[in-house]
Amino acid sequence: MSGYTDATERAILDHTFTDPAWVPASTLYLGLSSTTPTDAGANFTEPSTGAYARVSTTAADWDPATGTAPVTKTNSAVKTFPTATGDWLSGVDLTHFGLFEALTGGAPIVCGPLTTPKPVLSADTATCGVGALVIKLGDPADGF
Repeated sequence: MSGYTDATERAILDHTFTDPAWVPASTLYLGLSSTTPTDAGANFTEPSTGAYARVSTTAADWDPATGTAPVTKTNSAVKTFPTATGDWLSGVDLTHFGLFEALTGGAPIVCGPLTTPKPVLSADTATCGVGALVIKLGDPADGF
């Protein structure tokens, strides 16, 4: 899956129909997961040791959306995590990314697979290069 979680899809639809209750965050936080998140935003397993922390991202870090069925949005800025002071998740591959509305806690609002899954070991610095994060909307294969 690459795209919005169910809760975000509902908020987008409500917003489309002039529901003023949903206001997008001006800053989102990029997190990494070793498990495949569900469409409900569950099953997102972040590292909890080795100086892991989510990194902030704003609209300026992303290219305009392009394409059709699906429409895609990719990062236009390199996103760099803190240097690991120990192995993240005991060397297990990190396979997915998620964007959150908070620096800690909560469920991701959007998730996607990393272009290159890999472990982050002590002294590594995880980096997501330009174009490495892809978000899709309206993907026919999404099963909606």
